[in-house]
Amino acid sequence: MEAMRKSWTDERLDDFAVQVDRRFDEVSRRFDEVDRRFEQVDKRFEEVDKRFEQVDRRFEQVDRRFEQVDNRFEKVDADLREIRGELRALNHTIMRLGSGTLVTFVAGFAGLIATQL
Repeated sequence: MEAMRKSWTDERLDDFAVQVDRRFDEVSRRFDEVDRRFEQVDKRFEEVDKRFEQVDRRFEQVDRRFEQVDNRFEKVDADLREIRGELRALNHTIMRLGSGTLVTFVAGFAGLIATQL
């Protein structure tokens, strides 16, 4: 029996060939399955790409909105600077009028005192 095992007969070679073919068929089947899975993965990636395109469009919309908000804030900043300048000018005018009124009162009071002496 041992001697037969070590020698290769045509029948054993044919059996070996059949087993090798069967195993390669199994390997081919497995690779076909792997290929199908990769196709599924590719489809999923295509879906993910589509979703990312939607996300990109949404971010572009958000960017445009932020640009609009930035422009509005720039306008508000410019308006506030203008209002501050006007308030400073009004403050100076009020100070001048108040100083002038005070000087007039002091001068009038001094004149009144001078006429009473």
